[in-house]
Amino acid sequence: RLEEDLGQPLFVRDNRTVTLTEAGEELRVFAQQTLLQYQQLRHTLDQQGPSLSGELHIFCSVTAAYSHLPPILDRFRAEHPSVEIKLTTGDAADAMDKVVTGEADLAIAGKPETLPGAVAFSMLENLAVVLIAPALPCPVRNQVSVDKPDWSTVPFIMADQGPVRRRIELWFRRHKISNPQIYATVGGHEAMVSMVALGCGVALLPEVVLENSPEPVRNRVMILERSDEKTPFELGVCAQKKRLHEPLIDAFWKILPN
Repeated sequence: RLEEDLGQPLFVRDNRTVTLTEAGEELRVFAQQTLLQYQQLRHTLDQQGPSLSGELHIFCSVTAAYSHLPPILDRFRAEHPSVEIKLTTGDAADAMDKVVTGEADLAIAGKPETLPGAVAFSMLENLAVVLIAPALPCPVRNQVSVDKPDWSTVPFIMADQGPVRRRIELWFRRHKISNPQIYATVGGHEAMVSMVALGCGVALLPEVVLENSPEPVRNRVMILERSDEKTPFELGVCAQKKRLHEPLIDAFWKILPN
């Protein structure tokens, strides 16, 4: 019906996929803007109680600041325009600690195997985890391009801590690699992609990090493996349980998808 009214196709359809056309993408942006304007109008007209104000400190990785935080902040700002957001970006592996120590009110983090008892976690998405390698000709690509790579001789780029570090350790165990070749341990998943693109080694990380990497870097990387649904990497928002009653944190928690 929308396509008939607009006189433009909004989707490209085939037997397996449906994607937005250029007109469809413009309509999607228009719909999002219209929804935000409606939410802002509703807030303006809502006279029940005083508006929230103050500062809310949020910590997340650079990738999460692009991939998951914007729609959440859009909804929060529409409801509470007087709240000032203080955003700090850094290593995703530090996110949980930032909340536990009180350096951040909220953080976007990967869920560890054992969640600290004092921390509440609201899941945003199950992320695919991928094993990536250099796409351009180099010794590392030659090593992984054979039918059965000798993984014990392949150099790896590893996260220095956190759930992603745990994932690669489990991968080593599954492949019976007791003494992996570690080229470097890195703080920050974005830097891992860059090092793989430079031909330094292979790395295991959430696919969303690769998807949000700059195109020149992304084009120099290829995916070797993708995790299945049986081993989800849970990404979510965390906060101290004892602080969930605080007005600003409570308001933010209520607009989360789960």
